Amino acid sequence: MEQQIQLNDHNKQEYPPMHTCEHIVNRTMMNLFGCGRSISAHIERKKSKLDYALETAPTEEDVKRLEEAVNAVIAQGLDVTTEFITQEEAQGRFDLKRLPEDASETVRIVKVGDYDECLCLGTHVKNTSEVGTFKVISHDWNEEAKRWRMRFKLQ
Repeated sequence: MEQQIQLNDHNKQEYPPMHTCEHIVNRTMMNLFGCGRSISAHIERKKSKLDYALETAPTEEDVKRLEEAVNAVIAQGLDVTTEFITQEEAQGRFDLKRLPEDASETVRIVKVGDYDECLCLGTHVKNTSEVGTFKVISHDWNEEAKRWRMRFKLQ
């Protein structure tokens, strides 16, 4: 008998290229700045915004490096795939703090090639070649909160 996978409902209508780009940006931020994934995200079709907890504000050179690195990953034409595992299997491999208390026992992992993997219920493209070009359109730094907010779009 085949096991039926039961996942939580996902009520957000998302734009798959932008949501896939968010995954790439998160991994690139982790690689370049040693930070965690975004602490807040607002993903929309025309422009999106991500907040990161950082010790210092990125420079304009850092922003340029981020754009170049994200676009280099997009250009690789990486396949975007999913995998289903139990929460128990996910422990130690993923941060489960953001899962709601009533989360299903089965969780979905979204993988962007070998570049990134994370828990996600969102909608994605099949290959990064469908994303477009990543461009940071503005960013600001909150010194008191040690938070960097960036807004970006896809061209």
